[in-house]
Amino acid sequence: MSDTEVLFKPFRLKSLVLPNRIVMAPMTRSKSPDQIPNDQVAAYYRARAEGGVGLILTEGTAPEHKSATNDVNVPHFHGEESLKGWAKVVREVKAAGGHIMPQLWHQGVVRHPGTGPYPEAPSMSPSGLARKEKRVAEPMTDADIADVISGFANSARYAKELGFDGVELHGAHGYLIDQFFWDGTNERDDKYGGSLAARANFAADVARAVRAEVGPDFPLLLRFSQWKQQDFSARLAQTPQELEVFLKPLIDAGIDMFHCSTRRFWEPEFPELDSDMNLAGWTKKITGRPTISVGSVSLNADFITSFRQASAEISGIERLIEMMERGDFDLIAIGRALIVNPDWANKVRAGKLHELAPYDPKALATLV
Repeated sequence: MSDTEVLFKPFRLKSLVLPNRIVMAPMTRSKSPDQIPNDQVAAYYRARAEGGVGLILTEGTAPEHKSATNDVNVPHFHGEESLKGWAKVVREVKAAGGHIMPQLWHQGVVRHPGTGPYPEAPSMSPSGLARKEKRVAEPMTDADIADVISGFANSARYAKELGFDGVELHGAHGYLIDQFFWDGTNERDDKYGGSLAARANFAADVARAVRAEVGPDFPLLLRFSQWKQQDFSARLAQTPQELEVFLKPLIDAGIDMFHCSTRRFWEPEFPELDSDMNLAGWTKKITGRPTISVGSVSLNADFITSFRQASAEISGIERLIEMMERGDFDLIAIGRALIVNPDWANKVRAGKLHELAPYDPKALATLV
């Protein structure tokens, strides 16, 4: 087994100091009835903190906007009772010595009209497109855009007030922020549409509004992806040069760290350049900002495939260690393996990778 020392080096981001490089990836659970995270949710996150995770990124939570989610069991990050629930989560994680940030997640047009806790609210979309040439809603107005930006900023402020360690914006996988990024769903002709740089302006404006609410020292993360739910082969940037054009407005707006979502962390982003660096590696090289990588760590099947199979078996992490030792990225996010192994970090540190349980979606209903 590879020497895992690199995974357990401390990491600093502004005022935040993490004990290691292991992150709990955001994973939707739909286990917060009435949008309120309950004692079971608090216990779920505390168990991962006790298991040695350096930083927990929560499941996607709905910012303060009525059409943010299609699921009445997805937790809100607004409203008195939901925020009380999150306060309990923070207390439990901190009592276990952990660090935690909420992920703010607006589904945009992925939310079908008439669903969620506010079924009367219209779904949001930059151009009303679910994918290219499939119109399902009206384009967002200037007032809609301002309302959504305000909702993100308000929820980020609540996170800081509750004692969270930062906040992550979900800009990946075909959800609202990503719908502005992708030309398959953004055909606007104003400041938010057109060139790749212009399509990043909505996220940049969200980031600026958040920064105005939380101040300069509160870490602000953005998760982004090339692939979309609607198209796994989609790419925002075809070359490193295009990736630089895309990332610059986000850097200028105050993003501190990029969470670069890939389905398999070991796959090169631009293999045609004879480079084996992944998306997180290229993003770090281009921006100089720290990055988080993610994608099927210690499992032999990616997220999509594992939901078509009975399980994903445990695999080695030698390639992960190699990429981290050469400095490709700073942190690594663990998803499904950490659901079934709350003590993943502690077991890996102790050299007990062979004791990790495989991922089995059929068992998830009974797991805490």
